[in-house]
Amino acid sequence: MKAATERKLIRWIHIIASIPIIGYIYGPVSQIPEAAFMVKAGIVPLVILSGFWLWKGHWFKKLTGFQDKNTASPGRRKPGPSTLKFKA
Repeated sequence: MKAATERKLIRWIHIIASIPIIGYIYGPVSQIPEAAFMVKAGIVPLVILSGFWLWKGHWFKKLTGFQDKNTASPGRRKPGPSTLKFKA
């Protein structure tokens, strides 16, 4: 998956998952115990994780060494055997 596609997908997940939180704050969702539990235990952590990924996802990928072949930076050499050529 390209970096731009991944970012769009996570951004939409973040936006759509934030809607129940708005309902919890301004609507009657906080009065319904099952819905309130879903928002607190499921939706809020999802929004926090997706926001963190949008903010620091590149740092996490660099830290873990994960790099997608589509997002490899063009200036870096790929690891492998060296290709030294000697002139005679």
